[in-house]
Amino acid sequence: MNWLQGKSIVIIGGTTGLGLSAAKAFAKEGAKVVVMGREEDNVVQANQILGKNGFAFSGDACDELTAQKAIDICIKDFGGFDGLYHVAGGSGRRFGDAPLHELTIGGWNKTFELNLTSLMLSNRAAVQTFLKRKTAGAILNMGSVLGYSPSPKYFATHAYAATKAAVIGFTKSLAAYYATNNIRINVLAPALVETPMAQRAANDQNILSFIKTKQPLDAGRIGVPADLDGAAVFFMSDQSKFTTGQVLAVDGGWEVSEGQY
Repeated sequence: MNWLQGKSIVIIGGTTGLGLSAAKAFAKEGAKVVVMGREEDNVVQANQILGKNGFAFSGDACDELTAQKAIDICIKDFGGFDGLYHVAGGSGRRFGDAPLHELTIGGWNKTFELNLTSLMLSNRAAVQTFLKRKTAGAILNMGSVLGYSPSPKYFATHAYAATKAAVIGFTKSLAAYYATNNIRINVLAPALVETPMAQRAANDQNILSFIKTKQPLDAGRIGVPADLDGAAVFFMSDQSKFTTGQVLAVDGGWEVSEGQY
């Protein structure tokens, strides 16, 4: 059974890491996929990987027009629009995100733009399209365990934690409001996963030792993007047609483990 046969899906932040892995999984399950990313080199690579099953283009997730452009391409090229997976976001550390006593207003604002404003824009475009077309649909938003399960020694970027907590509240509020329209909106919350954003942690031996007991599943390893693919396929498919407003942690045991320094 192909869980996504006949589906047309947009991924915002889909040319690297978690998004690209999901795009490949969606295509394997029968979907057509439009993905958006920032870097032109990654866009070229994504187009090569997806082939006839998808289309990648470069854009800025914080641009108000980007998500709607992706949806319009999806409808034009693949005949419909069934779901949105919002992966785009990032660390604001280099802009000034930090523990509160060191947090700059620039770091706060940029982190919110990257992780919350971009998500609002894509969700709004998707909901507007579903309502206009009078169709059901699925939205999956990228959260983080740091939105509700802090780790103060190694992961103390307080603006980032605030944005990921806000993703949960925003998603639940939307899910409640649009449930009568059969628009399902859920959250995936990973722990530490090997992505371009995670290189600081992934190359720190102290953090890797901590992860051994904080993410104890499968020998205490860092996650890989494919670890989230099964859950993403589920939420984009009709298998989740009676599920909305939920937060699913794919975290290797992070939330239920103390972690040892």
